[in-house]
Amino acid sequence: FPFGFAPPAGHVDDKGGFEEAAREEVQEEVGLSPINIKLVTEGRKDNRCRRKGGDYHYWKIYKVEAEGKLKPSEDETKQAGLYTKDQIKNLSERTARYLDGEISEEDWQNSPGIETVWYEWFKELEII
Repeated sequence: FPFGFAPPAGHVDDKGGFEEAAREEVQEEVGLSPINIKLVTEGRKDNRCRRKGGDYHYWKIYKVEAEGKLKPSEDETKQAGLYTKDQIKNLSERTARYLDGEISEEDWQNSPGIETVWYEWFKELEII
């Protein structure tokens, strides 16, 4: 919830600010140590959240260079991996078909693409 593949992300809460939250989420979710971080875009996106009244988020998207061995969090991560641009493109094409109603909810749950909010960001950033 929301369902699909996504880069590490999370709420700022008590993490001291957006950049610190980004660093901590990379460490917490996939076990990598950020060594270089750069803000690439920001803005509001309507997307659901588990929190009460959570129907949008204000995002700051960072490009992160990290080191270490991939070690996914058992609590926060269902599946982690390093994906090529072609793999991201294929997952994004699946998301587009889901959004167009060509893929049922059941099929999506069994084999998702990129989370819909990340699909929007990847298009804006011209990653896909």
